[in-house]
Amino acid sequence: MDIINNFFAQLSNFLWGNFGVANLVIGGGIFFLVYSRLTPFRYFKHAFEILLGKHDDPDDEGQITHFQALSTALSSTVGIGNIAGVAVAISLGGPGALFWMWISAVVGMATKFFTCSLGIMYRGYDSENVLQGGPMYVIEYGMGKKFKFLSYWFSIAGLVGCLSLLQANQLTQIMSDYLSANTSLVQSFNLNLSIGIVIALLVSMVIFGGLSRIAEVASKIVPFMVVIYLLAGLFIVLSNISLVPSIISNIIYSAFNGSSVAGGFAGTAIVISQGFRRAAFSNEAGMGTEVMAIGASKNNQPIKSGLVAMIGPLIDTLIVCTITGIVILLSSEWIEGNFTGVSLTQKSFSNHLGIVGDYILIFSVATFTLSTMFGYSYYGCKCASYLFGASSKFYYRIFYVLTLILGSVLSLDLAVNIVDAMFALMAFPTMISALYLAPRIKKESTKYFATIKG
Repeated sequence: MDIINNFFAQLSNFLWGNFGVANLVIGGGIFFLVYSRLTPFRYFKHAFEILLGKHDDPDDEGQITHFQALSTALSSTVGIGNIAGVAVAISLGGPGALFWMWISAVVGMATKFFTCSLGIMYRGYDSENVLQGGPMYVIEYGMGKKFKFLSYWFSIAGLVGCLSLLQANQLTQIMSDYLSANTSLVQSFNLNLSIGIVIALLVSMVIFGGLSRIAEVASKIVPFMVVIYLLAGLFIVLSNISLVPSIISNIIYSAFNGSSVAGGFAGTAIVISQGFRRAAFSNEAGMGTEVMAIGASKNNQPIKSGLVAMIGPLIDTLIVCTITGIVILLSSEWIEGNFTGVSLTQKSFSNHLGIVGDYILIFSVATFTLSTMFGYSYYGCKCASYLFGASSKFYYRIFYVLTLILGSVLSLDLAVNIVDAMFALMAFPTMISALYLAPRIKKESTKYFATIKG
């Protein structure tokens, strides 16, 4: 396993560093901010109206509503990245990593406006003649056949990148920690394997029902789980409000001055890298996943979908990740280094809320990760369908479920490195296509915004 882990670690570092994926994602996002002149940001009220169905047209093509599309997308983005991902970022990069997650979220909102608008502008039909959206269709129909290799690139990377290895790993970890501490089950590997099998069975019950069932479940679970988690986190933050200003100050200082974890100039590089990587896993801006969910919405107006997609990073990174980060930084556990990933977040919550904090984290992780698994299965099926035809979705779901068991017994490092590497490979064709086609969205948005009031 060490050889495999080292391979993915080196691949991930190369792609995000030397290959320049981080510069492409963040630089591209900054370009979208400037190129759009921040115009989409003036229409958040209108975006929420679209989300709630005020501007729906029942005759529009698509499979699900805007609310279900965003819920499906949020079911993957509001997930383990907001709990374990923030903990990993702080553990490796210190408090300053949270600042770079904020920066990534702001530019990510602009990125999602462009990528998800393109997801509606360029849709295609699969082998079963069902209308589909996603970066692979954007590239094929927007950029032309000569760039189709990028469609295959994205889809192949998506087959692995959309596996829920990290989600299964972290859900197993928190359940194993709890059961081992409260029962006589002490054989960790066997316990993890058993938990993984149970997870696989639960996920199977939903994902074999297809997108409609995924969207139905996600639209019910996601809002509820976000509210519960946020209320618990807000209670902790407000209970320690006098300490929050110093924490915010520490976050900003550490963002530009390295961290107590690494220190010096090299520390600053690590802080920025961890912030960008974990933000990419949290809100997935530029990765192309949400384009696949938004691309299935019942809508023929690209700009509507772009506006709705912008809400994602606002919720999952600027709000949820920030609260998680502050709760962790209110505790000293991140400095002591005895806990990692989801265990660090759980320990931070339990330090403030006792056993209630444990139960809230277990409940949140379970619902967050399961809903993420539902959404990711849909994304992976889309990639498989594009590569091998729609009939391959059934076989991909079987493969997907089996990898949940694998993820339950992998090391955290390996799970993180696989995700980082595959997300980088998915980001490259997604961002290239969005930058190439940005003028078409600019033209379309000018026409659309001229018809409404800000």
